[in-house]
Amino acid sequence: MLLLAGMLIWSVWPSAASAADSTNSAAASSPPALTAQADKLTAQVTQYSDTLSFGLNQIPFLREELFRRPRWQYLSMLIYLGLAFSVSKAVDWVIQNRLKSWASRTNTPWDDLVVRLLDGPVKVVLFVVLLHIGLALFEWPDTLQIWVSKLTILIVGFAVLVVLLRAVDAMVDIWKRRHSGTTNERAFNDQFLILIGKLIKGVVVVVSVLTTLDNLHFDIKTALASVSVVGLALGLAAQDTVSNLFGAVSVFVDKPFQIGDRIRVGDVDGTVEEMGLRSTRVRALDGFLITVPNKTIGNTTITNITRRPTIKTELNFGITYDTSADRVERAVQILEDIFKKHPRTKEATVTFNKFLDSALNIQVVHFWNGTDAAAQLADLQSLNLEVKRRFDAERIEFAFPTQTVYHRPEPDWSAGKKG
Repeated sequence: MLLLAGMLIWSVWPSAASAADSTNSAAASSPPALTAQADKLTAQVTQYSDTLSFGLNQIPFLREELFRRPRWQYLSMLIYLGLAFSVSKAVDWVIQNRLKSWASRTNTPWDDLVVRLLDGPVKVVLFVVLLHIGLALFEWPDTLQIWVSKLTILIVGFAVLVVLLRAVDAMVDIWKRRHSGTTNERAFNDQFLILIGKLIKGVVVVVSVLTTLDNLHFDIKTALASVSVVGLALGLAAQDTVSNLFGAVSVFVDKPFQIGDRIRVGDVDGTVEEMGLRSTRVRALDGFLITVPNKTIGNTTITNITRRPTIKTELNFGITYDTSADRVERAVQILEDIFKKHPRTKEATVTFNKFLDSALNIQVVHFWNGTDAAAQLADLQSLNLEVKRRFDAERIEFAFPTQTVYHRPEPDWSAGKKG
């Protein structure tokens, strides 16, 4: 922002000197919007001077000149100066004591936003407009009229800029309230929204400065070209930073994970510990802290393991081959009774499915209702212990890999030769 502001001032400085030396040529060109409105207001004040002077110009005594100006103009200017102060104070009192109290009693945040925007700039604009009307009653020299008009434009433009900046802050604050979550997630949201707010306010400031300079008859074409060149250079130099920022935007908008979730991004599998504007830090299962750039997260498929509704486990229990069919069926019944009756079981399937090399295999497909891996492992341990107790009580033996070796005796060829 400092670099852009410096380039902007440098680019408009020659045009400022040119505008100060050739005021007539600037006035001859088509005036911008704010300048045209100010000139129009001055013309209307001059046209309706009889009404706006409160009838003072009809009093013969006040029509006499003082310092080459009618006396009624001095008195009218003082009246407008007093009106400017009194009206701005009255508006400020209404905002502070009436509108703020009324807005605080409502539940919607929008009325508080409007009051916050009105507080300050409105009274400044009213003061400047009334003062401008009072000064327009005078027939000032052309140079002084130009500077008064420019000063009015600067003050009004600054007031509008304050309103816009307050509006950005208010919208960011409302967005923060809507996206409140856990402490870590809220920290990421606040950091992201603060950055977005600063970027928007930077754009608002640049546009407001350029618009004000245009209304002051400065040549802003050079400034626009300079800003474009600087912006292009910064964009090319900070491609990775911009890519990571857009990755952070995708994380903020899509919410594919939160702090504390276990995710799988490419070859990285672990728990999210911190989300930043440039990268996301993941604690891998082996304990290492891995930093993943946000641009990678924005362009890669993310598997959120934590958000699975259940945890699936496949277990295989092998029993010995000398177990009878009835005992195998009894083993299946025991496993169904243990796994299906557990309070955290969502679904369980028990089948005698394979004849292995050294065991009769009974498979259990179990779905644990929850996402807490530590709690699931604790329940799985209690289930396995119960299986061991029940199988020991029923004298159902677990198989283990065995191998039977048959030794074939060599034939006695010598006996055949003797015969």
